[in-house]
Amino acid sequence: MAEMVGYARVSSIGQSLDVQLQKLSEAGCVRIFQEKRSGRQADNRPELQACLSYVREGDTLVICRLDRAARSVLDLAKMADLLRQKGVSLRVLDQGLDTGTAEGKLMFNLLGAFAEFEAEIRHERAADGIALAKQKGVKFGRRNALTEEQIGNLRRLHRDE
Repeated sequence: MAEMVGYARVSSIGQSLDVQLQKLSEAGCVRIFQEKRSGRQADNRPELQACLSYVREGDTLVICRLDRAARSVLDLAKMADLLRQKGVSLRVLDQGLDTGTAEGKLMFNLLGAFAEFEAEIRHERAADGIALAKQKGVKFGRRNALTEEQIGNLRRLHRDE
């Protein structure tokens, strides 16, 4: 018998899954897989992999937002292909997508491309910010445990030995 299976994810332990879990329950999900992990690579998310293994032909995988399941077009394409092969449709609540329709399939692929574009833009902005901070003399990383004087003394001792 076909069932509605949910997947919820947040990026860090400090974040809450409550809103997603409520939406998935209200959508009729019988089983909900959940995890608190970064979403950059789908292969590194054991609950997503368990969810994809669990769903069967006729089931519907339900997520709240597309970026909860895939952050790159490659991951999205892999997941879409797997679901298609298994005869499972995907429903994205916040974006109103349902891959059970031709329009839903098209929108699913377009939104995946936009999600990847957004992630790349965010990465570029962060890299630009870091480069600018370095130009202004901002130091990254932890502070030295030793003072310059202590380092000089250690080098002198080492050289003298």
